[in-house]
Amino acid sequence: MPMTLHHHHLTTVITTTLLLLLLTIYYLAASATAGLPQFREAPAFRNGKECPKPTWPTQSNDPSTIHIAMTLDITYLRGSIAGVFSVLQHATCPENTFFHFLATHHRRHLHRTILTTFPYLNFHLHHFDTNLVKGKISSSIRRALDEPLNYARIYLADLVPTTVNRIIYFDSDLIVVDDIAKLWTINLNNHVLGAPEYCHANFSHYFTPQFWSISLFSKTFEGRKTCYFNTGVMVIDLTKWRRCGYTEKLEQWMRIRKRYRIYELGSLPPFLLVFAGNVEGIEHRWNQHGLGGDNLEGLCRDLHPGPVSLLHWSGKGKPWLRLDSKRPCPLDSLWSPYDLFRHEPLFVDS
Repeated sequence: MPMTLHHHHLTTVITTTLLLLLLTIYYLAASATAGLPQFREAPAFRNGKECPKPTWPTQSNDPSTIHIAMTLDITYLRGSIAGVFSVLQHATCPENTFFHFLATHHRRHLHRTILTTFPYLNFHLHHFDTNLVKGKISSSIRRALDEPLNYARIYLADLVPTTVNRIIYFDSDLIVVDDIAKLWTINLNNHVLGAPEYCHANFSHYFTPQFWSISLFSKTFEGRKTCYFNTGVMVIDLTKWRRCGYTEKLEQWMRIRKRYRIYELGSLPPFLLVFAGNVEGIEHRWNQHGLGGDNLEGLCRDLHPGPVSLLHWSGKGKPWLRLDSKRPCPLDSLWSPYDLFRHEPLFVDS
Protein backbone atom coordinates (compact mmCIF):
# COMPACT_ATOMS: atom_id res chain seq x y z
CA MET A 1 0.00 0.00 0.00
CA PRO A 2 2.71 2.58 0.86
CA MET A 3 4.34 1.81 -2.50
CA THR A 4 1.03 2.44 -4.31
CA LEU A 5 0.54 5.78 -2.53
CA HIS A 6 4.11 6.78 -3.30
CA HIS A 7 3.62 5.89 -6.96
CA HIS A 8 0.35 7.84 -7.07
CA HIS A 9 2.02 10.85 -5.43
CA LEU A 10 4.91 10.73 -7.95
CA THR A 11 2.47 10.59 -10.88
CA THR A 12 0.59 13.60 -9.49
CA VAL A 13 3.84 15.58 -9.10
CA ILE A 14 4.94 14.77 -12.66
CA THR A 15 1.51 15.66 -14.09
CA THR A 16 1.43 18.94 -12.14
CA THR A 17 4.99 19.79 -13.24
CA LEU A 18 4.16 19.11 -16.91
CA LEU A 19 1.01 21.20 -16.64
CA LEU A 20 2.95 24.10 -15.12
CA LEU A 21 5.59 23.76 -17.83
CA LEU A 22 2.94 23.88 -20.58
CA LEU A 23 1.29 26.89 -18.95
CA THR A 24 4.67 28.63 -18.73
CA ILE A 25 5.40 27.95 -22.42
CA TYR A 26 1.94 29.21 -23.35
CA TYR A 27 2.38 32.33 -21.19
CA LEU A 28 5.80 33.11 -22.69
CA ALA A 29 4.46 32.63 -26.23
CA ALA A 30 1.47 34.85 -25.46
CA SER A 31 3.74 37.49 -23.93
CA ALA A 32 6.05 37.42 -26.95
CA THR A 33 3.16 37.95 -29.38
CA ALA A 34 1.44 40.53 -27.18
CA GLY A 35 3.28 43.32 -29.00
CA LEU A 36 2.03 42.17 -32.41
CA PRO A 37 -1.27 43.54 -33.67
CA GLN A 38 -3.97 40.99 -34.50
CA PHE A 39 -5.58 40.80 -37.95
CA ARG A 40 -8.71 39.35 -39.52
CA GLU A 41 -8.24 36.52 -42.00
CA ALA A 42 -8.25 37.73 -45.60
CA PRO A 43 -10.47 35.97 -48.14
CA ALA A 44 -8.86 33.54 -50.58
CA PHE A 45 -8.05 35.14 -53.92
CA ARG A 46 -7.97 32.72 -56.84
CA ASN A 47 -6.63 32.91 -60.39
CA GLY A 48 -8.88 33.58 -63.34
CA LYS A 49 -9.12 30.96 -66.10
CA GLU A 50 -6.77 32.97 -68.33
CA CYS A 51 -3.90 32.76 -65.79
CA PRO A 52 -0.90 30.53 -66.53
CA LYS A 53 -0.37 27.88 -63.88
CA PRO A 54 2.81 28.68 -61.95
CA THR A 55 5.34 25.89 -61.52
CA TRP A 56 6.33 24.71 -58.07
CA PRO A 57 8.28 25.84 -56.18
CA THR A 58 7.24 29.37 -57.14
CA GLN A 59 10.65 30.64 -56.05
CA SER A 60 12.16 29.11 -59.20
CA ASN A 61 12.79 31.18 -62.30
CA ASP A 62 9.20 30.93 -63.56
CA PRO A 63 8.20 33.83 -65.85
CA SER A 64 4.56 33.56 -64.73
CA THR A 65 5.49 34.25 -61.08
CA ILE A 66 5.57 37.85 -59.84
CA HIS A 67 8.10 38.36 -57.05
CA ILE A 68 7.45 41.13 -54.52
CA ALA A 69 9.71 42.09 -51.61
CA MET A 70 8.55 43.92 -48.47
CA THR A 71 9.96 44.43 -44.99
CA LEU A 72 8.12 43.25 -41.87
CA ASP A 73 8.38 44.77 -38.41
CA ILE A 74 5.96 45.46 -35.57
CA THR A 75 5.81 49.23 -36.14
CA TYR A 76 4.76 49.02 -39.80
CA LEU A 77 3.11 45.58 -39.78
CA ARG A 78 -0.38 47.01 -40.17
CA GLY A 79 0.75 48.85 -43.29
CA SER A 80 2.47 45.78 -44.73
CA ILE A 81 -0.67 43.64 -44.24
CA ALA A 82 -2.81 46.28 -46.00
CA GLY A 83 -0.27 46.43 -48.85
CA VAL A 84 -0.34 42.66 -49.41
CA PHE A 85 -4.15 42.62 -49.24
CA SER A 86 -4.37 45.38 -51.87
CA VAL A 87 -2.02 43.55 -54.26
CA LEU A 88 -4.03 40.32 -54.02
CA GLN A 89 -7.41 42.03 -54.32
CA HIS A 90 -6.54 43.77 -57.60
CA ALA A 91 -4.37 41.06 -59.22
CA THR A 92 -5.80 39.15 -62.19
CA CYS A 93 -3.60 36.19 -61.19
CA PRO A 94 -3.17 36.50 -57.40
CA GLU A 95 -1.92 32.90 -57.03
CA ASN A 96 1.01 33.82 -59.28
CA THR A 97 2.41 36.32 -56.78
CA PHE A 98 5.19 35.32 -54.43
CA PHE A 99 6.07 37.57 -51.48
CA HIS A 100 9.57 37.81 -50.04
CA PHE A 101 9.31 39.29 -46.56
CA LEU A 102 12.44 40.65 -44.88
CA ALA A 103 12.58 40.76 -41.08
CA THR A 104 15.14 41.17 -38.31
CA HIS A 105 13.28 40.26 -35.09
CA HIS A 106 10.17 38.31 -34.02
CA ARG A 107 10.41 36.23 -37.21
CA ARG A 108 8.51 33.23 -35.81
CA HIS A 109 5.61 35.40 -34.67
CA LEU A 110 5.60 37.47 -37.86
CA HIS A 111 5.54 34.24 -39.88
CA ARG A 112 2.53 33.06 -37.87
CA THR A 113 0.77 36.41 -38.39
CA ILE A 114 1.19 36.20 -42.17
CA LEU A 115 0.10 32.56 -42.20
CA THR A 116 -3.08 33.19 -40.19
CA THR A 117 -3.98 36.39 -42.06
CA PHE A 118 -3.24 35.00 -45.55
CA PRO A 119 -3.56 31.17 -45.33
CA TYR A 120 -3.26 30.79 -49.11
CA LEU A 121 -0.32 33.17 -49.67
CA ASN A 122 2.88 32.06 -51.41
CA PHE A 123 5.66 33.60 -49.34
CA HIS A 124 9.00 33.18 -47.63
CA LEU A 125 10.28 35.11 -44.62
CA HIS A 126 13.97 35.96 -45.05
CA HIS A 127 16.23 36.92 -42.14
CA PHE A 128 17.94 40.28 -42.56
CA ASP A 129 21.10 40.30 -40.48
CA THR A 130 21.52 43.79 -39.01
CA ASN A 131 25.28 43.21 -38.82
CA LEU A 132 25.33 43.87 -42.58
CA VAL A 133 24.73 47.57 -41.90
CA LYS A 134 26.39 47.81 -38.49
CA GLY A 135 28.71 50.82 -38.51
CA LYS A 136 27.42 51.99 -41.91
CA ILE A 137 24.21 53.81 -40.88
CA SER A 138 24.40 57.55 -40.18
CA SER A 139 21.77 59.52 -38.29
CA SER A 140 19.16 61.30 -40.45
CA ILE A 141 16.36 63.81 -39.92
CA ARG A 142 13.89 61.15 -38.70
CA ARG A 143 14.58 58.16 -36.46
CA ALA A 144 12.44 55.79 -38.57
CA LEU A 145 14.86 56.35 -41.48
CA ASP A 146 17.76 55.07 -39.35
CA GLU A 147 16.30 51.62 -38.68
CA PRO A 148 18.53 48.83 -40.10
CA LEU A 149 15.52 47.26 -41.87
CA ASN A 150 15.16 50.47 -43.90
CA TYR A 151 18.42 49.46 -45.60
CA ALA A 152 17.36 45.87 -46.38
CA ARG A 153 16.40 46.86 -49.95
CA ILE A 154 20.12 47.34 -50.66
CA TYR A 155 20.72 43.62 -49.96
CA LEU A 156 17.77 42.12 -51.85
CA ALA A 157 19.98 40.45 -54.45
CA ASP A 158 21.76 38.53 -51.68
CA LEU A 159 18.70 37.76 -49.55
CA VAL A 160 16.41 36.16 -52.14
CA PRO A 161 17.35 32.98 -54.09
CA THR A 162 19.67 33.50 -57.05
CA THR A 163 16.98 31.93 -59.27
CA VAL A 164 14.89 35.10 -58.77
CA ASN A 165 15.95 37.38 -61.64
CA ARG A 166 13.50 40.24 -61.19
CA ILE A 167 11.70 41.66 -58.17
CA ILE A 168 9.38 44.51 -57.22
CA TYR A 169 10.30 46.27 -53.98
CA PHE A 170 7.46 47.89 -52.03
CA ASP A 171 7.52 50.02 -48.90
CA SER A 172 5.13 49.12 -46.06
CA ASP A 173 3.02 52.28 -46.32
CA LEU A 174 1.35 51.86 -49.71
CA ILE A 175 -1.62 50.21 -51.40
CA VAL A 176 -1.93 48.97 -54.98
CA VAL A 177 -5.22 49.66 -56.79
CA ASP A 178 -4.35 48.10 -60.16
CA ASP A 179 -3.22 44.75 -61.52
CA ILE A 180 0.35 44.19 -60.32
CA ALA A 181 1.15 42.34 -63.59
CA LYS A 182 1.15 45.72 -65.39
CA LEU A 183 4.04 46.92 -63.23
CA TRP A 184 5.83 43.56 -63.36
CA THR A 185 5.94 43.37 -67.15
CA ILE A 186 7.40 46.83 -67.85
CA ASN A 187 10.46 46.87 -70.10
CA LEU A 188 13.57 47.99 -68.18
CA ASN A 189 15.44 48.59 -71.48
CA ASN A 190 18.86 47.47 -70.22
CA HIS A 191 18.49 49.45 -66.98
CA VAL A 192 19.00 47.72 -63.64
CA LEU A 193 16.25 49.65 -61.95
CA GLY A 194 12.86 51.07 -62.92
CA ALA A 195 10.91 53.67 -60.92
CA PRO A 196 8.74 56.76 -61.48
CA GLU A 197 11.06 59.77 -61.86
CA TYR A 198 10.34 63.34 -60.78
CA CYS A 199 12.61 65.62 -62.76
CA HIS A 200 10.90 68.83 -61.57
CA ALA A 201 12.06 68.18 -57.98
CA ASN A 202 15.05 70.18 -56.71
CA PHE A 203 17.70 67.45 -56.89
CA SER A 204 20.31 69.45 -54.96
CA HIS A 205 17.93 69.45 -51.96
CA TYR A 206 18.69 65.76 -51.29
CA PHE A 207 22.34 66.48 -50.45
CA THR A 208 24.02 68.83 -48.00
CA PRO A 209 26.05 71.95 -48.89
CA GLN A 210 29.13 69.96 -47.85
CA PHE A 211 28.43 67.44 -50.62
CA TRP A 212 28.22 70.14 -53.29
CA SER A 213 31.28 72.00 -51.95
CA ILE A 214 33.61 69.02 -52.41
CA SER A 215 34.28 68.56 -56.13
CA LEU A 216 35.19 64.88 -55.69
CA PHE A 217 31.56 64.28 -54.62
CA SER A 218 29.68 66.81 -56.73
CA LYS A 219 31.36 65.49 -59.91
CA THR A 220 29.52 62.19 -59.29
CA PHE A 221 26.57 63.48 -61.33
CA GLU A 222 28.63 64.92 -64.19
CA GLY A 223 27.18 63.92 -67.55
CA ARG A 224 24.08 62.40 -65.96
CA LYS A 225 20.52 63.73 -66.38
CA THR A 226 19.70 63.36 -62.71
CA CYS A 227 16.10 63.10 -61.53
CA TYR A 228 14.72 62.28 -58.10
CA PHE A 229 12.99 58.91 -57.69
CA ASN A 230 11.37 57.37 -54.61
CA THR A 231 12.89 54.05 -53.50
CA GLY A 232 9.60 52.80 -52.01
CA VAL A 233 8.53 51.46 -55.41
CA MET A 234 11.22 49.87 -57.59
CA VAL A 235 11.37 47.16 -60.26
CA ILE A 236 14.84 45.61 -60.09
CA ASP A 237 16.76 43.37 -62.48
CA LEU A 238 18.55 41.24 -59.87
CA THR A 239 20.72 39.43 -62.42
CA LYS A 240 22.31 42.70 -63.59
CA TRP A 241 22.45 43.99 -60.02
CA ARG A 242 24.46 40.96 -58.91
CA ARG A 243 26.69 41.01 -61.98
CA CYS A 244 27.59 44.70 -61.53
CA GLY A 245 27.96 44.59 -57.73
CA TYR A 246 25.51 47.37 -56.92
CA THR A 247 25.24 46.39 -53.24
CA GLU A 248 28.94 47.21 -52.81
CA LYS A 249 28.54 50.53 -54.66
CA LEU A 250 25.72 51.59 -52.33
CA GLU A 251 27.69 50.46 -49.27
CA GLN A 252 30.64 52.57 -50.40
CA TRP A 253 28.53 55.74 -50.25
CA MET A 254 27.26 54.73 -46.80
CA ARG A 255 30.86 54.45 -45.61
CA ILE A 256 31.68 57.89 -47.07
CA ARG A 257 28.64 59.33 -45.26
CA LYS A 258 30.13 58.14 -41.95
CA ARG A 259 33.08 60.48 -42.58
CA TYR A 260 31.39 63.37 -44.41
CA ARG A 261 27.88 64.68 -43.75
CA ILE A 262 26.86 64.62 -47.41
CA TYR A 263 23.15 63.74 -47.00
CA GLU A 264 20.39 63.45 -44.36
CA LEU A 265 17.66 61.15 -45.70
CA GLY A 266 18.58 57.60 -44.69
CA SER A 267 18.81 54.97 -47.44
CA LEU A 268 17.45 57.19 -50.25
CA PRO A 269 20.56 59.30 -51.14
CA PRO A 270 22.88 56.31 -51.79
CA PHE A 271 20.34 55.11 -54.39
CA LEU A 272 20.29 58.57 -55.99
CA LEU A 273 24.09 58.68 -55.99
CA VAL A 274 24.38 55.31 -57.74
CA PHE A 275 21.32 55.26 -60.01
CA ALA A 276 20.04 58.81 -60.69
CA GLY A 277 20.20 59.42 -64.43
CA ASN A 278 20.31 55.68 -65.09
CA VAL A 279 16.74 54.70 -64.23
CA GLU A 280 13.99 53.38 -66.49
CA GLY A 281 11.19 55.88 -65.96
CA ILE A 282 7.85 54.32 -65.03
CA GLU A 283 4.47 56.06 -65.26
CA HIS A 284 3.80 58.29 -62.24
CA ARG A 285 0.55 56.41 -61.61
CA TRP A 286 2.70 53.67 -60.02
CA ASN A 287 3.89 55.88 -57.17
CA GLN A 288 1.51 58.59 -56.02
CA HIS A 289 3.90 59.28 -53.16
CA GLY A 290 4.19 61.86 -50.39
CA LEU A 291 0.71 61.20 -48.97
CA GLY A 292 2.23 60.97 -45.48
CA GLY A 293 3.24 64.62 -45.74
CA ASP A 294 6.72 66.02 -45.17
CA ASN A 295 9.31 64.27 -43.01
CA LEU A 296 8.97 66.73 -40.12
CA GLU A 297 5.30 67.65 -39.67
CA GLY A 298 3.39 65.09 -41.78
CA LEU A 299 0.82 67.56 -43.08
CA CYS A 300 -2.04 66.40 -45.34
CA ARG A 301 -1.35 66.32 -49.07
CA ASP A 302 -3.39 65.84 -52.22
CA LEU A 303 -2.85 63.41 -55.09
CA HIS A 304 -0.67 64.40 -58.01
CA PRO A 305 -2.58 65.08 -61.24
CA GLY A 306 -3.23 62.02 -63.42
CA PRO A 307 -4.34 58.40 -63.05
CA VAL A 308 -3.58 56.32 -59.96
CA SER A 309 -2.38 52.70 -59.72
CA LEU A 310 -0.56 52.96 -56.39
CA LEU A 311 -0.98 55.26 -53.38
CA HIS A 312 2.06 55.75 -51.16
CA TRP A 313 1.99 57.36 -47.71
CA SER A 314 5.70 58.21 -47.72
CA GLY A 315 6.62 60.90 -45.21
CA LYS A 316 5.99 61.22 -41.50
CA GLY A 317 2.20 60.70 -41.31
CA LYS A 318 0.87 57.13 -41.60
CA PRO A 319 -2.82 56.52 -42.37
CA TRP A 320 -3.41 53.93 -39.61
CA LEU A 321 -2.05 56.29 -36.92
CA ARG A 322 -4.10 59.24 -38.16
CA LEU A 323 -7.26 57.13 -38.43
CA ASP A 324 -6.81 55.77 -34.89
CA SER A 325 -6.24 59.25 -33.50
CA LYS A 326 -9.48 60.42 -35.20
CA ARG A 327 -7.51 63.04 -37.12
CA PRO A 328 -7.25 61.50 -40.60
CA CYS A 329 -6.31 63.28 -43.78
CA PRO A 330 -8.96 63.10 -46.55
CA LEU A 331 -6.96 60.54 -48.57
CA ASP A 332 -6.55 58.19 -45.58
CA SER A 333 -10.10 56.99 -46.31
CA LEU A 334 -8.69 55.34 -49.47
CA TRP A 335 -6.34 53.23 -47.31
CA SER A 336 -8.86 52.14 -44.66
CA PRO A 337 -10.75 49.52 -46.81
CA TYR A 338 -7.51 47.47 -46.94
CA ASP A 339 -6.94 47.60 -43.17
CA LEU A 340 -7.34 44.09 -41.73
CA PHE A 341 -6.44 45.19 -38.20
CA ARG A 342 -8.68 43.53 -35.62
CA HIS A 343 -9.96 46.39 -33.46
CA GLU A 344 -11.10 45.71 -29.91
CA PRO A 345 -14.94 45.59 -29.77
CA LEU A 346 -16.53 48.71 -28.29
CA PHE A 347 -19.04 46.63 -26.31
CA VAL A 348 -18.82 43.14 -24.88
CA ASP A 349 -21.98 41.11 -25.40
CA SER A 350 -22.41 39.20 -22.15
